[in-house]
Amino acid sequence: MSLSVGDVAPEFSLPDQDKQVVSLTELRGAPVLLVFYPFAFSGKCTGELCQLRDELAVYTDAGVRVLAISTDPVFSLKAFRDAEGLTFPLLSDFWPHGTVAQAYGAFNEKAGMAVRATFLVDAEGKVAFAEVNSPGDVREQSGWKSAVAGLAA
Repeated sequence: MSLSVGDVAPEFSLPDQDKQVVSLTELRGAPVLLVFYPFAFSGKCTGELCQLRDELAVYTDAGVRVLAISTDPVFSLKAFRDAEGLTFPLLSDFWPHGTVAQAYGAFNEKAGMAVRATFLVDAEGKVAFAEVNSPGDVREQSGWKSAVAGLAA
């Protein structure tokens, strides 16, 4: 079951592409956009994350931290980040496999991967926006931008 707006976002600590641990608790006080995606280097995921890279200022100018999360190992994430010039952290939910994705209701048990899901967590740690897409569906990022704009309202 996926999280809904108003739910408290599950805490996590995951390594990024450089093996540095990122904790949601440590980011409290600022909004965080969590972008779950299936696999590094896959066509749709690459397109989505490159669009996010190209439009990152929409989020950072609003004080939002962006974190992308997959079940890929850190070594794959580092190569992916370098290959695509991504400037936001890529977090590895590799082991225990998919634990964070499961906590957010964003895990495909049969395929062993995160699904395309997006959550905006407000400064107090509550879900302000939640979207879980069906496998194969590319996300429309305008909803994320509207949710970020709504934080300031």
